Amino acid sequence: MMANTMTAATDQVRPSLFDRVFGLERHEYAAVAWSFLYFFCVLSAYYILRPVREMLGVQSGPETLPYLFMASFVVMLVATPVFGWITSRYPRKVFLPWVYAFFILNILAFWAASAYLVDEDQSRVWAGRIFFVWLSVFNLYVVSVFWSFMADIYTREQGRRLFGLLSSGGSIGALLGSTTSFALAQNLGSQNLFPIAAILLTLAILCIRQLRRWVMQEDHQQPGHRVEMGASLGGNALAGAKLATSSNYFRAIVAASIIASLLGTALYLFRAYMVEASIADDDAQTRFFAAINLAQNFFTILGQMFLVRFVVRRFGLGAALSIMPTLSVLCFVWVAADPSLLVIAIVDVIRRASGFTFSKPSTDMLYSVVTPEEKYKAKNFIDTTVYRFGDVVGIFLIRSMLTLGFSAVALIMLPFAVAWILIVNWLGRDYRRRARDLRDKGLT
Repeated sequence: MMANTMTAATDQVRPSLFDRVFGLERHEYAAVAWSFLYFFCVLSAYYILRPVREMLGVQSGPETLPYLFMASFVVMLVATPVFGWITSRYPRKVFLPWVYAFFILNILAFWAASAYLVDEDQSRVWAGRIFFVWLSVFNLYVVSVFWSFMADIYTREQGRRLFGLLSSGGSIGALLGSTTSFALAQNLGSQNLFPIAAILLTLAILCIRQLRRWVMQEDHQQPGHRVEMGASLGGNALAGAKLATSSNYFRAIVAASIIASLLGTALYLFRAYMVEASIADDDAQTRFFAAINLAQNFFTILGQMFLVRFVVRRFGLGAALSIMPTLSVLCFVWVAADPSLLVIAIVDVIRRASGFTFSKPSTDMLYSVVTPEEKYKAKNFIDTTVYRFGDVVGIFLIRSMLTLGFSAVALIMLPFAVAWILIVNWLGRDYRRRARDLRDKGLT
């Protein structure tokens, strides 16, 4: 009888095939489910709106894109100290949901304005430019806040196991969002995609509340696990910029971010000019951009669910971080040889899929060995202001070189991609050193 009881108890704790494939432990089920749904909602909302932004950017004229990127960077410069002030004075349980509530109100305002302009048959050029800038800020903030929260509530060991799976939640949401835009843009009208995005962000707020409850429960069962969400982070409004330049570790992340942005901006400009020349109809352009998003997210989901955890655990964080820059070298060689719309679209899918599969979750793991203030302030500054700075530098630099032709510009990008490989490999080594130091101090 006792033997049967012990066997039954063993069966209860024995990992299932599901646990082994996805790297889960039983007590993590609820948190992973809510985190998965949270990121699903955030990226689904963004990818519903992204094709609208791309269409409006082309409608505004590719020659205006440098100024739209500049405006996005200026807005980031204003928003960064505001975000820093909020995080310094209000606890995470307050400011996390309010970040999303603020953006929900913005989306509803854009819906009302866009519907009015369409009904009155008025030009949407300036409204589109404002929306372009707004969405360029929106997507970086909502994603950065999500990953700061994840780095806060999960340990380093959990991050290595779970961040790839959580990333796939966002990619599935992005796939659904892209499908929604692709299916509804022409029949429903692009302006009527806004309320769907607002509903999804409302669900994200619900997920935050459920995760807060899980954190409190974990602390009750495992004292010391819980993040003190009821306390503010302290510091000052400009701490993010100071922290981001406080060590070689953060400076390397900054350099990698700027290079990634530069290479992405080159492809973005190539694509914008070619789409303007090849596709005339606004809704057809929206469908084209949605199709690219669909392909990218399909491959991203497969990679995040089954590859990134294996690569990180088998080969290390540096190897995972180096996959996207290595593929970038090959992709820009291809563009230099054949700078057609089809090739650029395929390269865009490859780079973005590898970025979301490997670079993004791996980069977010880098913040598991820093302080809570650095997780929110330094990370937010790098993910938003620094990233958009890279966009601005890249778009003006590349636009000035376009007279050389797409092939020549693609070749000029190659040394930057090689430098990126060297930087991320150093980051992987320094991450291991920091993790080892924390273990030696008895910190998880």
